Amino acid sequence: MMKSVLCVVAHPDDETIAVAGTLSLMTSQGTDAHIVCATRGEGGELGDPPVCTREELPAVREAELRCAASAIGASGVTFLDYVDPLTGPDDELFPFEADFDALVAQMQTLVREHAPSLVLTHGGDGDYGHPAHILMHQAVKMALENMSDPPLFYTFAARVPNIEDHLWNQNEPAHLALDVRPWLDAKEAAARCHKTQHVLFMRKKDAKTLRDTLRTVEAYHRHLPRLDEGEPPRDPFADLLRAAGAWEPDHRNDG
Repeated sequence: MMKSVLCVVAHPDDETIAVAGTLSLMTSQGTDAHIVCATRGEGGELGDPPVCTREELPAVREAELRCAASAIGASGVTFLDYVDPLTGPDDELFPFEADFDALVAQMQTLVREHAPSLVLTHGGDGDYGHPAHILMHQAVKMALENMSDPPLFYTFAARVPNIEDHLWNQNEPAHLALDVRPWLDAKEAAARCHKTQHVLFMRKKDAKTLRDTLRTVEAYHRHLPRLDEGEPPRDPFADLLRAAGAWEPDHRNDG
């Protein structure tokens, strides 16, 4: 059993979209899960009709993330208090404003405080290219690479061959992929917490129900310890996923 996992995301709902099934699996087996969120998603959508005002959105989305964390069995949430900027014209996305070195130092402090067995965060491509996701990836990666004894480090939304999804990080082939349908009820419960974002979820997936928006495959790429090309991961997280039915995607003919 893995003792603990630290899941680091840029916005409320990132944890639900990408890893809620896996976190539900882990917490059901006794792993302590803690979520770190850089912003309160104050630049995001309000819902249609609006769930709240723009001024109320930070507090509402904080509550939504705490609700989602409870739904998947996480023990706690830490907000880093960065401000999520508004979406620009033509849906242009922006990173939150942060001193990069200070952000790296924050990550190292959190890792030392929580002493996780595993750190999960966004992929290097920002999942679907979101600049805030890329910033979080870079900060977590540098923080861990500069530690003398870092925990296991995986990124989520790694690319899985033969499954089309705009979320995949195209430059990070999945070392492991897990069908999370056995934990889909918990993932749906977490998604229901994010009421301000339901219209966005439905629009992104062109779905008829909220459950239809949920990704049933969650996939991971290991960064630390580094793997040689073609080497399968052998570590407690990999063992846990394999025991739950995860597979190692074959990338040999994957463009």
